[in-house]
Amino acid sequence: MPAPLPVYMPWLMTAGFGWLYYRRIRRHFGWQPWRPRRTLVRIVLLAVVVALLGLAALYLPHVAPGMLAGAVAGAGLGVFALRHTRFGARDGQPGYTPNPWIGGALSLLLVARLAWRWYDGAFSQGMASGAGNASPLTMSLAAALVCYGLVQAIGLNLRMRRGDGEGG
Repeated sequence: MPAPLPVYMPWLMTAGFGWLYYRRIRRHFGWQPWRPRRTLVRIVLLAVVVALLGLAALYLPHVAPGMLAGAVAGAGLGVFALRHTRFGARDGQPGYTPNPWIGGALSLLLVARLAWRWYDGAFSQGMASGAGNASPLTMSLAAALVCYGLVQAIGLNLRMRRGDGEGG
């Protein structure tokens, strides 16, 4: 018999997810220093997540069209946002100022969708319901967010290595 979870575990998990999303959304606002290693790690991780989402689409055919549409929309938004990203240096440190509205809105949209699914009771069945609980809308928003982040990270890496962040 598995040990029961402590009564405070849902609160800790909620606080942890809240902190992660706060940090994620904070990166969409204001000047950001360029960290090449972090950008490369982000590219690799997001590429793995994109591959896993593609694999999930194979096994969950009812969400595959939504995931494909979300991925295409996210990649398009990523290209659009890169065109509206300003590059420059501060105190000799190369950096960039991302478009705050596109990334922030996409992140908040996913949080709102997850909150709606949680309110609707989609997560109360636990892992037993498995893949049948996957929502095409939620999965398309997740695919959009991941593809947006991947396109942003690749574009940022290419532009910063080209030297766009050196000028003021």
